[in-house]
Order: sequence, then structure tokens, then C-alpha cells
Amino acid sequence: MGPRKLHLASISALSIFLYVFAHTNSAQAFPVADGTYPPEAEGPAAESSDMDEQLELTPGPQPRVVDVDDYRARADAGDHTEAFLQAWKEACNSSDYPSVLLVPEGKTYLLMPVSFNGPCRATTITATEWITFDNIDHLRVLGGGTLNGNGHQWWINSCKTNRSMALYFRRCNHLVVDGLQIRDSMQMHVVIAYSWRVLVSRLLITAPGWSPNTDGIHVSNSREVLMSGCIISTGDDCISIVTGSMFIRATGIFCGPGHGISIGSLGANKSWAHVSDVLVEKATLVGTTNGVRIKTWQGGDGHAERITFQDITMHNVTNPVIIDQNYCDSMTPCHEQGSAVAINNIRYRNIRGTSSSKVAINFVCSNSVHCDGIVMQDVSLVGEGSYVSCSYMNARVVELGYNFPYCRAEM
Repeated sequence: MGPRKLHLASISALSIFLYVFAHTNSAQAFPVADGTYPPEAEGPAAESSDMDEQLELTPGPQPRVVDVDDYRARADAGDHTEAFLQAWKEACNSSDYPSVLLVPEGKTYLLMPVSFNGPCRATTITATEWITFDNIDHLRVLGGGTLNGNGHQWWINSCKTNRSMALYFRRCNHLVVDGLQIRDSMQMHVVIAYSWRVLVSRLLITAPGWSPNTDGIHVSNSREVLMSGCIISTGDDCISIVTGSMFIRATGIFCGPGHGISIGSLGANKSWAHVSDVLVEKATLVGTTNGVRIKTWQGGDGHAERITFQDITMHNVTNPVIIDQNYCDSMTPCHEQGSAVAINNIRYRNIRGTSSSKVAINFVCSNSVHCDGIVMQDVSLVGEGSYVSCSYMNARVVELGYNFPYCRAEM
């Protein structure tokens, strides 16, 4: 396989529609961990059962369709990147009507890393991500086929510092991503960054369990993000939520294999971090190395607060419930620091299933900044043929309802 082929990802059997609207009033509000809505939001909660209705186009003029095949993107061997860029430029420069960039079904297109930039009429720049959408409002990416990152050669030669993503959405407000299949990304599969009011639904994301750093959906510096009805099987976190993210909801997620659903890591290199108002609910985790996890580095600063995990089922999960305030993903030991990202107001409600390790609940909190306001309510975790326990350090835990294993309510 030649060097150039190692840099080609493919889109196959896919019909992706990119709707770019100049104006809309159809923004959707999402409830947060305490069941309320953020101050800016209005309207009912978005549920997966209403997905088809949500994805209807706003009434108005018929959209202009720009077909990538009209720009010589034929379904044969070769690099189709330039044809995609030409089609995007044409769609983006159409300002009078909504535009649709059409990738026809039943064909395969090979792409180099490519960036679709807005606001419309902007130029396109080179990016390290495979397909980037930057600074585009009211964007809808809808499909029914597969985006294949062909990541196997990357994984064999991988170093975690070589960051790459299959789909990168940056500064995209009122964004909808629905019905895509994404497989074998070089590293992260879908990244949402610096965006507001985002709906990600019905994604099928797959990569081998051994593939390095292949997070399913990664959210950073974004507000009001709803992830719904997704199946994620990867070699890293199924969902990772990192600094600057607020009012985030993940519902109806299947995860496995992978590293579970994570808040963090936060506070690396003594940085300030903040994540708040997160709700993870109605999730199923099977055979993952972690279940629901919060991980922060020593020496950081900031807060992870008002986070709820509820109505979650786990099967054969190694660390079902874990907070690690001394997280260290380094070749050299991480020494104890005098500061840490504060963790408080964390609720676990109606979590049931089986643990493959003896410690089903593990709260490892900092000596300098204790974990506070951890509530366990109706959590029942049993071992795979062995007794399981709760272990905690520097954490204040409150028990409500029936819980097993039991964590004593003391420091």
C-alpha cells in the first residue's frame, strides 16, 4: 500500500445532506441534570421518538441541490477531495435559498483531509481532521451510509500525540447530525467543539476494542448538546465530555466495547477546567473497562459539578462507577499536587448490573480538594460470581434508597 493511500478515508453508500439556513426559529431546548432548562432555552425536551419530526426542513423555498458527481467525483479509484471542495463552494455561495450538498448513495468516494468552512463565501483551509465543518450555522448532516476512516495503518504506527478525527464540527450552532455510520477512524470519530445547540442522533460508530484513542463522540467547549440513540463500539471512551461543556445530555446510548462514558480528563498540565449540568441517562454498557467515570489530573483547577448518571444498565463492566481525581495517563509517575479540579454535586440514580472487578464503586479523590455532594440512590451492582465492594477516599457520600454495595456516609 503506497503512502498516499494511507491518507485516504472513504465515504461509501452514503447520502449526506448539508442544509445551510440563513435564518430559523426552530432551535431545540434540552433539559439538564436537574430537569430544568438553561436560561437561554425555551420549548419542550427533544426525545429520540420525535426525531423524524425534528429533522423536517423549515417550510420555505425548495433547497438548491449540489451533487458532488457534477464535479467529476466518480465512484472509482482516485482522490475525490477537489470535487467535494468545488461542490461545497457552490453550495455555500448560494445565498438566496437553502442549499443541499448531495453525496449520492451506492458509490464510494476517497478523500484527503478536507475542511468545509463558513460563514458562506469564506475560503477553504487545510485541516488535520478528515472532514471539518467550521463556523457554519443551521447545518444538518444527514445520511444512511458509511464514513470509513481506514484507520488500521494509523493504529499500528500510532502515537497518541498524533491527533486526528473523522468528523470535526467546530463553531457550528444549531447543528444536526443524524443517521450516519462511522467506522475505523484514525483516532476520534466525531468531535463537537465550540458549538451551541447541537443534536447528534442515531449514529453507529465502530472500531476494534484495541484501537488507540478512538473516542466515539468527543464534546468540548460546547453548550446544549443532545446525544441520542447512538450505538458506539470503540477502543476508547464511547463518549467523552471535556472542559468548557455545559448543559450536555446523553440518552439512549449503547456502549461496548470501549472505556465507557467519561467526564474528562480535566485539568491536565495544571490547566483550569469546567464541566457542569450533564445528564447521562438510559444507557447500556457491555464489557467496557469503565462504566460512568469522572477523571481529573492533580494540579489542575476548576469544577466538575451538577452531573447526573441515571437509569443505566451495565453487564460485565470492570469499573462500573468511578471518580479518579488523581488521574495520570503518563509514562512517568504523577506526583501529588496541592490543587485539583473540584468535584461536587454528583448524583448516581437507578444504576444496575454486574461488575467484573471486586471494586464496583471507586471514589479516589484528592487529599487537597475532596469530592463533595456525591449522592447514591438505588444503585445495585453485583459481582460476576464474587462479592463486590465500594472503595472511597476523601469523598463525602450520601446514600438514598437501597444501594449495594454500600458506601458509608463519611469522609
